[in-house]
Amino acid sequence: MSAPLPPILITGASQRVGLHCAGRLLDEGQPVIISYRTERDAVGQLRERGAIALQADLSSERGILDFIVALRSSTGSLRAIVHNASDWLTEVPGQEADAFQRMFSVHMLAPYLINLHCEDLLRRSSPADIVHISDDVARKGSAKRLAYCASKAGLDNLTLSFAARFAPHIKVNGIAPALVMFNPDDDAEYRRKTLAKSALGIEPGPEVVYQSLRYLLDNPYVTGTTLTLNGGRHVV
Repeated sequence: MSAPLPPILITGASQRVGLHCAGRLLDEGQPVIISYRTERDAVGQLRERGAIALQADLSSERGILDFIVALRSSTGSLRAIVHNASDWLTEVPGQEADAFQRMFSVHMLAPYLINLHCEDLLRRSSPADIVHISDDVARKGSAKRLAYCASKAGLDNLTLSFAARFAPHIKVNGIAPALVMFNPDDDAEYRRKTLAKSALGIEPGPEVVYQSLRYLLDNPYVTGTTLTLNGGRHVV
């Protein structure tokens, strides 16, 4: 009998892209561990399919370290870590520091600490991967979301540093998508303006992120790279 496959951890997988990727991995028979901030019906559905679901507050050091303890109690090895958890805050006058610290924690401190504390779990798998889900907006910045862009740009740099630190056993890469799926309450004008920002002009859906993730997991000769997934926004 063959040994069971080590699980893949996806943080922030209770909705949207993270949820889709978790489901697609389960479709392929890949064991999955997810973190979630808020209990949703989808979390229960993933549990029913065999996923391990761990509640986590990644907005503070204490919350991150508590999650790491729970994770290590749930598995002795990891095939990959996919850092998908994200926060989307606008700086409010008088609360700028709180917003920056929260997004720094979720987008940078959590991946940093989880990678360091779980290196040994990844080294028990061959191959082994870390994938940081960044954002294409970090490429040029945003006048409206300074802290968000800065923390995502920092995550891109962590991709480079961890790729150098963990080579050759653990590959470390990133995916930087632009908007791939609208929210149900996005109005027609917003959708029109958003689609016009890219050369391809489509709403591709979350499957394109999974396709990029699958490529990074399967390719043995890619590390320290962030895949741009923006429909050609940089050429418009």
